[in-house]
Amino acid sequence: MAEELKQWEYRVQTVGGFWSGVKANELEELLNAWGEEGWEVVATHILENMNKINVIAKRPLTREVIRRRSTPSRFD
Repeated sequence: MAEELKQWEYRVQTVGGFWSGVKANELEELLNAWGEEGWEVVATHILENMNKINVIAKRPLTREVIRRRSTPSRFD
């Protein structure tokens, strides 16, 4: 029997600031909050010379999210 392919939703957030950089406690709070919402970090991307990082996460796409997104998006 063929397994149904999972669909995902993604989230990207930039963390840090030019002068302050990425503070470990703020990053930890963000990751814990995302974890409680079911997000799993899959990658980070350093923004060179900006003291920032992009945090990229995913979680399984739910029927609720699919219904919410049933309106046309800017990518259609």
